[in-house]
Amino acid sequence: MAYSDLRQYLAVLEKKGLLCRVSAEVDKDWEISAVCRRAFQNIPERSRPALMFERIKGHDIPLVVGILGASREIYAAALETDIDKVLEKWESGTRNPLKPRLVQSAPCHEVVRMGEEADFEMLPAPVWSVGQDPGPYHTSPFVISRDPETGIQNMGTYRIQVKGRRRAGIMINPPRNMNQHIRKNEARGEGTDVAIVFGTDPVLGLVSVTPFPYGVNELDMAGGIREEPVEVVRCRTVDLEVPATAEIVVEGRIPFQGREPEGPFGEYGGYMGTGGNHPFIEITCITHRKNPIYQAFLSQMPPSESSCIKAIGREAALLRHLKVNLGLPVTDVCLTESGGATGMLIIAMKKQNRFQPLKAMMGAWSYHDVFGKVTVVVDEDIDIRDSFQVEWALSFRMQPAEDVTIIRNTDPLTLDPSQPLKDGERIKPTEQISSKLGIDATKKHPFPNLAVPPKEHLDKVAAMWERYGIREVKRGEKT
Repeated sequence: MAYSDLRQYLAVLEKKGLLCRVSAEVDKDWEISAVCRRAFQNIPERSRPALMFERIKGHDIPLVVGILGASREIYAAALETDIDKVLEKWESGTRNPLKPRLVQSAPCHEVVRMGEEADFEMLPAPVWSVGQDPGPYHTSPFVISRDPETGIQNMGTYRIQVKGRRRAGIMINPPRNMNQHIRKNEARGEGTDVAIVFGTDPVLGLVSVTPFPYGVNELDMAGGIREEPVEVVRCRTVDLEVPATAEIVVEGRIPFQGREPEGPFGEYGGYMGTGGNHPFIEITCITHRKNPIYQAFLSQMPPSESSCIKAIGREAALLRHLKVNLGLPVTDVCLTESGGATGMLIIAMKKQNRFQPLKAMMGAWSYHDVFGKVTVVVDEDIDIRDSFQVEWALSFRMQPAEDVTIIRNTDPLTLDPSQPLKDGERIKPTEQISSKLGIDATKKHPFPNLAVPPKEHLDKVAAMWERYGIREVKRGEKT
């Protein structure tokens, strides 16, 4: 049965030992960022917990982070499945979307703050890149808008800058679906209604950060994955419907041609993303549950929550595209965490002819601009989540002069600082041009046998490993 809300999900994480409560008082303007960074860098991914900061200086709202992507185990818990069944759950759910169910009253309306009472600064948004970000930023907003022609809503996650009690800045990269809503509204001389949602049933957060084709309502996809429709309620001041059990909903409007300076901000690639003239939101209302819980993502330098979350959802969507839509014998895909779930793509396939690796590369590149500035295709016997094995395939199954493909004049990765400068200045995102590198690291002919002991010998040794008395060396210990 699907999680009803964030609170039920947090209880499950805590029961599984995947949530760590931080009871010490912390300062959101420097300390939360530093604590999260140290936790992600020093704790191995398999052992990394989600965090709940219970006491934040100057605020009475607790903050949770890592609850969707501190680890793959946590991600699987969000989907109510096992790690090895995550892609299956995604594929099944997105094939069978369920439209939301409208309700008349909802927990997210337990407290309503209209007009001057709507204080955007009440939320404990941290400063993530201290000394470089212009102020607090929301990293896990699920932003809802509507296509004025079709009436279909879109939900995506974009960085949101706190600019005051009733004002916010939002940065939406040019290819993202919400930009089309803004453009269509401005062609009519109108502004764009916006709802910013914080703290939901975990599946909603997972679909919010996953790219779907234009015209797909992410709430439909969430319903399919949950196997139960998402309950929604109408907003109080804008023409939008939001998840009924959300912790916090901020309503507002982007004025017609409303643009002003926003950013810079520390981005998913590990570098400061540039600022620019971006839309701003005039806040009209804030509604929330009693004793709300605020949710954030750790982004910035990988490893991060955002890279883990994006990787798994994008992998599921891309695998389905390559296997089902294109009919290629692809067995697995991996968007590496070090590449921010964008720059480095590894594809495994049971190749049937020499043309299929290039077809897989082209299929990935044409599916979405975020996939694989560098793409490597390997045989199905390679564990694509083991960088050692991938490097082995690159070293001994590939010839640079024969197996490397470069495609010029492609869409750029968003916020990629390796883009060249023009007259010493960064090129506007709408004018950037990139390229793609594809490497076919599959075997092209019969290879010699592997130089390893027979499998039955390795299995026999593994079964009686304790008798050899071999142990890992601990730091500071003598062997």
